[in-house]
Amino acid sequence: METLAELVEQAASLPDRPCTAVACAADPDILRAVQHAVSKGLAVFKLFGDKAELEEEIRKTCPELLGSPDVELVAAAGQVQAAEAAVDAVSGGEAQVLMKGNLTTAVLMKAALRKESGLRTGSVLSHVALFEVPGYKKLLYLTDSAMSLLPDLQTKSQIIRNAVAVARSCGLERPIVVPLAAVEAVNPAMQATLDAAALTMMNQRGQLEDCIVDGPLALDNAISLEAARHKNLTGPAAGNADILVAPNLEAANMLYKSLTYFAGAKVGGIIQGASAPIVITSRADSAETKLNSLALALLVSKN
Repeated sequence: METLAELVEQAASLPDRPCTAVACAADPDILRAVQHAVSKGLAVFKLFGDKAELEEEIRKTCPELLGSPDVELVAAAGQVQAAEAAVDAVSGGEAQVLMKGNLTTAVLMKAALRKESGLRTGSVLSHVALFEVPGYKKLLYLTDSAMSLLPDLQTKSQIIRNAVAVARSCGLERPIVVPLAAVEAVNPAMQATLDAAALTMMNQRGQLEDCIVDGPLALDNAISLEAARHKNLTGPAAGNADILVAPNLEAANMLYKSLTYFAGAKVGGIIQGASAPIVITSRADSAETKLNSLALALLVSKN
């Protein structure tokens, strides 16, 4: 795939439509994303929240959703109850995707990580973003810009596994993974280069499967063949990255926002590593970003 529109079309071609549980769904952009998803036949929905508020917002924003057989309104009082009810729907098998509406991420994740009825698996949770960047030759994955603040080597290996699983769900059988650093040479004073070299070796020894890991590489050499040639870099990842693994959350977050605000990239993203994909978008994100994220989650939910 070269565009996120293709991602949405691929999700629409799934043989049956997964159900998405949306916590605190009374949000205009969330409802527009739901409406687009319903119109394209992507999914059916359980919308949790104050029923009167939900109905009022639907009337104002997407009146065609009222009475739709693909949309069920479920009463829940307040953010905590809505979050827990949406998580319960997923953990109980009534829904296959969890989606954040107009509530804080902390409330939703606390419900998702409850020991008794949450979505824990014992794996590291990480954010996987998929970008359509103007001028880049293919879709580009970035991880982890939302969950792991200062990941150690073991955490980075799980972050890679999560991202590879997402990429494979989207049809990329053997993605090229680049652990990013500021330089290509391994430098004992730069932990990012040590981790990148170790992750590359783990891949070569079969500890990280279904992908090619090649690092450390600086960003320019990971995405620009011309830049890589100037440094005589000829490895499989030179100018050809599919998945960029940032050294820490701050670097990933800044790269994420640089791509969206400076480069005008389109994006979708999910939390991977739970028992079901979790769509956590910013309340400021557009309906298009929410739809892209939902399509990504739906594809992952079927694998």
